[in-house]
Amino acid sequence: MHFTQAKGILNKVGSAYGMNIYRGCTHGCIYCDSRSACYRFTHPFEDIEVKENAPELLDKALSSKRRRCMIGTGAMSDPYMHCEEKLELTRRCLEIILRHGFGAAVQTKSDRIMRDIDLLDEINRSAKCVVQMTLTTYDDRLCSVIEPNVCNTRRRLWVLGQMQKRGIPTIVWLAPILPFINDTEENIRAILDECIRVGVKGIICYDMGVTLREGDREYFYAALDRDFPGLKERYIRQYGDSYIISSPHSRRLMALFEDICSKHGIMYKPDECFGYLGELPEKYEQLSLF
Repeated sequence: MHFTQAKGILNKVGSAYGMNIYRGCTHGCIYCDSRSACYRFTHPFEDIEVKENAPELLDKALSSKRRRCMIGTGAMSDPYMHCEEKLELTRRCLEIILRHGFGAAVQTKSDRIMRDIDLLDEINRSAKCVVQMTLTTYDDRLCSVIEPNVCNTRRRLWVLGQMQKRGIPTIVWLAPILPFINDTEENIRAILDECIRVGVKGIICYDMGVTLREGDREYFYAALDRDFPGLKERYIRQYGDSYIISSPHSRRLMALFEDICSKHGIMYKPDECFGYLGELPEKYEQLSLF
């Protein structure tokens, strides 16, 4: 971990803004796109770059905005990594968002978000708050292999349920689905059944597959050699250096995904989900608990 003084913190994303308080990650997910060379990391990915002046930058930026909007975090680096326990930069930024009356959209894989549930609840009551969680596999043993340094799926589902009890809307990222690893109907059905049970508002899934590019691909293939012997060669034979790696079962699994979401009133079209994440109505009505 090392500290830096950032020059800015917010990036425009449609009608909303995004921010990354940290750069890099310690979750160890074998497929992480943020490792890709295109993001130009000049330090090891696990050596977290901490933007220690993020709260001050955010406070200044929000003070100058005349119109409230949604502020997102977590798209590139998880805001609830191990270092957040002591640094509390994410919490301080959420307090600033609340004080200025803005909304928040937080994306994480970690149950550390539960530390701030009261704060998220306050933001949701005064403006709007959406919690997003990534789910890849219903099998917690497999989860510990492909996402080794973060809480398992069962725990994430518990977090989603706790958010629902508070009336905080939730969005699930059903991604990535790794060919020959978790691309089974059994896995997809099990995850969707749990999403229905805990009352998620939307699920984002572009395709049943994964994306691989320089930097990310090499790390992923090394993990396959370690944890799934022989599978790297199968990927190379079938996909070469392709960026989009779709499961051979993608069409069938996507049809299943769309059908189940439609039947249960869950948003699943990406444009609709992102529209909801970016929208901060003048008058926001909290989710009904009944």
